[in-house]
Amino acid sequence: MSTSTEQPADLTAATTLLRFATAGSVDDGKSTLVGRLLHDSKSVLADQLEAVEHASRSRGQEAPDLALLTDGLRAEREQGITIDVAYRYFATARRRFILADTPGHVQYTRNMVTGASTAELAVVLVDARNGVVEQTRRHAAVAALLRVPHVVLAVNKMDLVDYAEPVFAAIAEEFTTYATELGVPEITAIPISALAGDNVVEPSANMDWYGGPTVLEHLETVPVSHDLTACHARFPVQYVIRPQTAEHPDYRGYAGQIAAGAFRVGEEVTVLPSGKTSTITAIDALGEAVDIAWAPQSVTIRLADDIDVSRGDLIAPAGDAPATSQDVEATVCHVADRPLAVGQRVLLKHTTRTVKAIVKDIPSRLALDDLSQHPNPGQLVANDIGRVVVRTAEPLALDAYADSRRTGSFLLIDPADGTTLAAGMAGESFATAKAVVTVEDEEGWDF
Repeated sequence: MSTSTEQPADLTAATTLLRFATAGSVDDGKSTLVGRLLHDSKSVLADQLEAVEHASRSRGQEAPDLALLTDGLRAEREQGITIDVAYRYFATARRRFILADTPGHVQYTRNMVTGASTAELAVVLVDARNGVVEQTRRHAAVAALLRVPHVVLAVNKMDLVDYAEPVFAAIAEEFTTYATELGVPEITAIPISALAGDNVVEPSANMDWYGGPTVLEHLETVPVSHDLTACHARFPVQYVIRPQTAEHPDYRGYAGQIAAGAFRVGEEVTVLPSGKTSTITAIDALGEAVDIAWAPQSVTIRLADDIDVSRGDLIAPAGDAPATSQDVEATVCHVADRPLAVGQRVLLKHTTRTVKAIVKDIPSRLALDDLSQHPNPGQLVANDIGRVVVRTAEPLALDAYADSRRTGSFLLIDPADGTTLAAGMAGESFATAKAVVTVEDEEGWDF
């Protein structure tokens, strides 16, 4: 009997975290895929599985409906659809996962945006019988807008098309062409049957013509590209610490979470939006002084000069600081039920800074089915994605969303009741804009 306490050779890989989201049209089998993934990877507790089996039997189903592992709302179970974003946490010997199962209905596009906003990978499901449909293109476009670096095309229900390779090949070619035009950097197509378990966790004996990875194998081995330490260093100040005690009479520290990059003692930095410069004299992490700190650590930074720094300010390297501006041009996804209109007064929240703003213009609304830009819609309604121009009362230090998803994103908030109106991405929308055209009918009406 071995008593070795040696750690597995892939300890580093086992500690990596992958955030991913699932998306697809209604009844494509997203929740079933997630349930199969959890079940076959032994990530379901016995009482959870027992509850699913009981619920399935009460609905007259002989086999457990694995979709019930994620569809937790009563309305979801009754209608057999996904309404809200369901987050699940699980792990294998090789990696930890945070999974967001997002709805497929067009009216819940905003939920898909929520789930994919922090994802490094998106799994887009397609029913092998239906192929690429409008909602498939919509979800591919949202993934491209949010700069999700990896997209998996899971061609589901292959068992219902006799596991035919030509069916899979045609769908994979059509989707890959479309997603590539949007600028999605990596696309992996996998033929699966979520219901039967083919190529989800275990390789399928029914598709010997496919030699690629299973869904889980790809999730375990895809490069995790959220290395924030390689990005432009950014530190939004969350809180100013001034104890003013006998033990620390002159202590002044700026606490927060490093959004991207790394900071070092002795480094010259700029505080934005004031533009004042200073030098880092100390970095405190978990009560101890360190010479270097990196994203996403929470630290306290001390500066050599007694300058005015408050919550909402941004500390960046002096030679790599973002420009400040009061005019923000961005793509937004409108998530509220009430419209967003030109001239509307809003609050703009960027990292730890919240400022008053006004919507100066809505130049266009994006039709995600064909990527056409409908000019001057006047307003955006729930689930719309469009370009906006916002004027802020104070300068902001935004990066382009393409450069930093953390410091290039923001929220528009209703100042009256605090409702989130829209999620914004500063700068250009797609990685490539060649597929986007402007459409306007002869009479100028916008449909």
